[in-house]
Amino acid sequence: MTMSNGDTKSATCNGSSEKKPFKIFVGYDPREDLAYQVCRHSITKRSSIPVEITPIVQSDLRKKGLYWRERGQLESTEFSFSRFLTPHLSNYQGWAMFVDCDFLYLADIKELTDLIDDKYAIMCVQHDYTPKETTKMDGAVQTVYPRKNWSSMVLYNCGHPKNKTLNPETVNTQTGAFLHRFQWLEDEDIGSVPFVWNFLEGHNRVVENDPATQPKAVHYTRGGPWFDAWKNCEFADLWLNEMEEYSKENKKDGDVAN
Repeated sequence: MTMSNGDTKSATCNGSSEKKPFKIFVGYDPREDLAYQVCRHSITKRSSIPVEITPIVQSDLRKKGLYWRERGQLESTEFSFSRFLTPHLSNYQGWAMFVDCDFLYLADIKELTDLIDDKYAIMCVQHDYTPKETTKMDGAVQTVYPRKNWSSMVLYNCGHPKNKTLNPETVNTQTGAFLHRFQWLEDEDIGSVPFVWNFLEGHNRVVENDPATQPKAVHYTRGGPWFDAWKNCEFADLWLNEMEEYSKENKKDGDVAN
């Protein structure tokens, strides 16, 4: 898999000219390849706008000379820090989204892009979240820090002057606190997105008869059904259904290619 191979779902505007695809960068870890594939499928299947989905693959970034920092003991995925290259990978132009691969989208991504406000440098779900577990995924250490999970799904205003700070040198040398707490920004530079776009499995709750609490994107932050330890987590059935659909389509495409 290469960084340059973005999956593009094209669509036409008014039946004639093509609209520029919305760039989406998804964190990729070889241990969670299936999670990435299902996340990508869940976005493209429901999107009514053209999207260009690119996996952030650490090995490719290293080959390109964009990423060279050593992996720390507390980094639970290969994209713990490479995610912050999103504005650079977008040539500091337009808006783009970064999202962890352990998301399942249940709504049209257009609904999310409709919330974009150019006055902000970034926009995200501003969780107040302290995990109860000490481990997650396949035994990785569960860390606790301010603004936890804010960086797991971020809309970046890539052309915003303050985001020029996120160059390869900064991403490779700055601390986890500086990056994950968005310390290159002031509080007023950070726009808020409704929590349903980063609905934390095991933490957020659906309130009966309240549509505003229904998840539009489930985040399996503790670990998803692709890990044996989390096969029975909340919303596991939704992910497994999506995986089955992806697998059938992938097999069909493979059969056609052969």
